[in-house]
Formats: sequence, structure tokens, C-alpha cells
Amino acid sequence: MQTAVLTDRERTAVQAYLRLLHTVRAAFDGPPDGARPPLVPAAQLAEAEQALARAGLAGNEEAFFELLREWCPDR
Repeated sequence: MQTAVLTDRERTAVQAYLRLLHTVRAAFDGPPDGARPPLVPAAQLAEAEQALARAGLAGNEEAFFELLREWCPDR
């Protein structure tokens, strides 16, 4: 299996996305009573958006998810 070689900016974008993904999963795995809706910190969303923009991947989800599949196939 060929492994993608990421630029620093692409790697930063993938890492920011994975942090955001883990945060969202944790929010949805939160208290089962449903008393409050899941909360994702705005700072994490902003970090992911900025990292995608710096990597030239903002608005190009297809290219980003292909990169993610190549670099981290279990996601």
C-alpha cells in the first residue's frame, strides 16, 4: 500500500481534522440523559478551517478526504 507524503500544511490540516473528529465523538458520547446538546468548541472548528485554508484544501473536501484516506486509512 502506497503511503501519501504530506506537506507540513497538509499534515497540520489532517491533524486538526482528527482533533475535531475526536472532540465531536466525545461530545456525542457525553451524558446520555440528553439534557443538553453536544457542544463542539468554536476554537476547534476555527483551527480546522484555518488549517484547511492554509493547505489549500478549503472548499475541496473530496481532495482532503482522499488525502486523509491515504494517510490514515482507518479513519
